[in-house]
Amino acid sequence: MRKPRNIGTAGFRLSGIEELILDLLTKARTREMYGLELVEASGAALKRGTIYVTLQRMDEKGLVESRELAKSTEYVGIPRRAYRATTRGERALKAATVIRRIMAGG
Repeated sequence: MRKPRNIGTAGFRLSGIEELILDLLTKARTREMYGLELVEASGAALKRGTIYVTLQRMDEKGLVESRELAKSTEYVGIPRRAYRATTRGERALKAATVIRRIMAGG
C-alpha cells in the first residue's frame, strides 16, 4: 500500500469525483456510507463501475477509511464496506472549496 500524499505538497490533487464523494460522506447523517449508497446519493454523477476504484485510491491517499459491515445470514457475496471521510479528507474538501471560491473571484 502506498503512503498517503501530504496535502501540503504541490503534487496533491483532489479530483471532482473525489470532492463529490467527500462532500456526500461529510453530509451523510451517519457520516458513513457504502459504495452503492454514494452512487444513488450522487444523482448519477458517480457510476457503479468506478466508485470502488475511486474509493480505493482515496483510501491510499488517506482521504477515506472503511470498515467491513457485518453480514446478515441471508446475504451471500462479498462483504460490503462502509466508508467515511477521514480528518485529512475533510480538510482536503475544505481546502478545495476555498480554492474554488478564490479562483471564481469570490
